[in-house]
Order: sequence, then structure tokens, then C-alpha cells
Amino acid sequence: MALATFWNRGATPMTTDTALIARCQKADIAAFNEIVGRYKGKIYNYLYRMTGNAEDAEDLTQEVFVRMYSHIHTFRAEASLSTWLFRIAGNLCVDAFRRKKKERGVVSSLDAPLYNDEEDGGATRDVPDMKAAPEVLFSRKELGGQIEEALAKLPTKLRSAVVLHDIEGLSYEEIAEVEKIPLGTVKSRIYNARVALRSSLRPYLES
Repeated sequence: MALATFWNRGATPMTTDTALIARCQKADIAAFNEIVGRYKGKIYNYLYRMTGNAEDAEDLTQEVFVRMYSHIHTFRAEASLSTWLFRIAGNLCVDAFRRKKKERGVVSSLDAPLYNDEEDGGATRDVPDMKAAPEVLFSRKELGGQIEEALAKLPTKLRSAVVLHDIEGLSYEEIAEVEKIPLGTVKSRIYNARVALRSSLRPYLES
């Protein structure tokens, strides 16, 4: 099926995701078009901030929905549709980053812990949030370019967590489902990402 047949279709807000999924599982292309229209913006924004490249983000966004359509029969109601789509997008990012590393001759694993085994390998301790953070940073439109640069400098796992929570609005529980990690690790990643972002943006925030 050509992507051009659905890529610019709009969403129908009154139709629930559950109803659209049921129709899509019966090969209803119109329902699939509505899902794409409803979520392509969020998925593209996430992928753009993960890759830092508009063309790569566009290609990966299309691939997310191709894979969704190909595997829609496997979808179960245990997770929300948005969570499932972000999980597909995250997996595609990992694959893309791994390919680029191999092309550059870099053999380090993307699955290696970012900090230490306890923090990134399944810690369940409750790490407190930093307060007053998201709106102070992400609502400052004049800092758009600096924020994007600061995000790009974050390790992949931290960047994903903070983008999903502070920009895309997913809950800690939803991110834990997307990333397949414990809740404490989600909080730890977001905490560390915010600390790093504030450090990078301090000169601009204090000016």
C-alpha cells in the first residue's frame, strides 16, 4: 500500500482509538488513515528530537505507521495506542542509531548502561522529580534553538525519557511501558536529563 494514500488525511476526534483499532484490524483503510492523522505529528516530533534530522524523522515516522499497519492484528488493549506507537518509534530509533554506528565502525553497544548498572539496569528506587522544570525550559520560545541543541547532547536514553514526559506529555507509567523499564528508572532518567538541560541552558536562563 502506497503511503501517499493516507499520509495527509485528517483525524476524526470523536472516534475512539479502540474503535479505530477494531476497524483497522478488519483492514479498514479509512480507520488507518484516521490513526495516522491523529498521531503522526506527535510521532514525528519525538523522532525529530531523537534524530535531530527532519528527513530521517520523516522516513522513520512513515515506517512507524507501516509497521503499525503490518502488526495491527497483534495489538492488545493492555497498552494504549499512543504507547504502542511510541514504542515502535523508539525501537526504530535504536535500529537506526545502531546502523549508523556500524557504518562509522563504532562497535559500542546502544544497550550499554548510560551511568551504572544500578541506575539503568532496573533500579526500583523512587527518585524524586525536580520541580518547576518543564514549563521553565520548554515554554521559553526564544530558547528554541538552544533547547534543541541541549537535547541533542543528552545520551539517547535520557533524551527519550525527557522528550516523552516533558514535551509529549506521557506519564511515568506510560514511559515505563514504552521503554520496558522500571518506574524508578524512568524517574531517574528524567531527573538526570533535567539536571543536564538546566546546566546547558543556565547561561541563557540567567541572561
